Amino acid sequence: QVQLVESGGGLVQAGGSLRLSCAASGRTFSPYVMAWFRRAPGKEREFVGCITWIAGTTYYSDSVYGRISISRDNYENTLILQMDNLKPEDTAMYYCAASFRGTSWPRTKEEEFDLWGQGTQVSVSS
Repeated sequence: QVQLVESGGGLVQAGGSLRLSCAASGRTFSPYVMAWFRRAPGKEREFVGCITWIAGTTYYSDSVYGRISISRDNYENTLILQMDNLKPEDTAMYYCAASFRGTSWPRTKEEEFDLWGQGTQVSVSS
């Protein structure tokens, strides 16, 4: 059974950078799309960005566009979220998710994803 495990979260000052990873366990892992979502305290989980697993095509939310980059290592079955120029409003639990169904693009809704990690906390101080 495939599992997703996020890592790399932590406390950083505003303007700093973090690199989050999401490792997929299991021998066979071939999603169509993977994504990052986040949930800030007291708010609903929101879409951050997504990437097609084979082609590497990316799509980002407006709130983070220009400050983040999503990439993947198909050989290591790892999803990466590089975040720069972090702001206090980026403080949230960050989740990776995998979608194995269909061919629609981009995918920005929680219900479009089949497998989720447990999350990694990112805290940005002002």
